Amino acid sequence: MNAICWVKRTGSPWRDLPERYGSWKTAHGRFSRWAADGTWARLKAHVIALAELDDGIDWNAQVDATIVRTHQHAAGARKGG
Repeated sequence: MNAICWVKRTGSPWRDLPERYGSWKTAHGRFSRWAADGTWARLKAHVIALAELDDGIDWNAQVDATIVRTHQHAAGARKGG
């Protein structure tokens, strides 16, 4: 789980996973398998349900676009120049 969190937090390729987290192939395999079998969706739903019990979610939160990563094509960049 820590390996997956590291990759998602840093945005680094799986192959750059530090050795202290174990094999990048194993971590990537687990991430992919859990995505395919719905594990991540179930985990998200469970965490949201727990937070809603305590009124712990502010559904009116906003995202500052200056810190959100996006691909150049998604941002409307022109190709070529």
